Amino acid sequence: MGRGDLTDAEWERLRPHLPAGNRRCGRWRDHRQVIDGILHRVRTGVQWRDLPERFGPWKTVYERHRLWSADGTWERLLQRVQAEADADGDIDWDISVDSTIVRSHQHAAGARNDPPPTLASKRERAEKTPGRDTPEESRRPPGGGGAEGEGLGRSRGGFTTKIHLSADGRCRPLSLIITPGQRADCTQFEPVLEKLRVPRIGPGRPRTKPDSLAADKAYSNGPCRDYLRKRGIRHTIPEKTDTRAARLRRGARGGRPPGFDEERYKKRNTVERAINKLKHARAVATRYDKRGYIYLGTVTAASLAIWLRT
Repeated sequence: MGRGDLTDAEWERLRPHLPAGNRRCGRWRDHRQVIDGILHRVRTGVQWRDLPERFGPWKTVYERHRLWSADGTWERLLQRVQAEADADGDIDWDISVDSTIVRSHQHAAGARNDPPPTLASKRERAEKTPGRDTPEESRRPPGGGGAEGEGLGRSRGGFTTKIHLSADGRCRPLSLIITPGQRADCTQFEPVLEKLRVPRIGPGRPRTKPDSLAADKAYSNGPCRDYLRKRGIRHTIPEKTDTRAARLRRGARGGRPPGFDEERYKKRNTVERAINKLKHARAVATRYDKRGYIYLGTVTAASLAIWLRT
């Protein structure tokens, strides 16, 4: 076993949730070997063509990662591991929300303007049997339309991507979204929380509501607070200086100040530490993937590794 490969215990946690077939022909190449190759690339940031031979053909490893990023397999694996942790009472539901900017390598630019291909196999697209349902044919990963559609934003330093995430009280990512680097944090607050979805082991609806939430001043605005009140989520978000000054100028009409629990806010560092863990993976700390959905799959695979090893 090489450095960074799955241990036997980690493999046993992951193995029951892996897909059995590739929907085209036959069975997958050895899952463990290929996943080890993907995690090696995520950890080191090495080019796909330079993967060590012990992981098998680099094209096989890349295509597996691309396909699992497109059809949501990485996200489903992450949710299953989260579900097992929740069933064991291992998730601290005092969550925090934040974002981080990632510098994009020059190789991340240049994706085609056309949308990514559908997930249907070449054989399915060629046959198109009349009267036969082909739901896979209409499924298409997000992207296309230039840099903006692939989550690349321009800044003085070049292309950047922003990762928006929520993290539990043990510094592990719960939900992830990527946008261009210049996108404001507060605009993705609701999508990040809407994506928070931890299934139950057995019957029952997935858990989507945390016990409490902490966030910094970037989320201190009316829409974010109204959304949290509507969902009944206890929250601790500091008030901006200009907002406080405007409220005081209005006197009694300005209303009461929002509640602020100083002790709860001290736990907000958990999301910063989760970001630090994610950026231990070099393919996350610097974006090399041209397609946005593939980079999101890279970040999700790094998050899965964090959950397996915590």
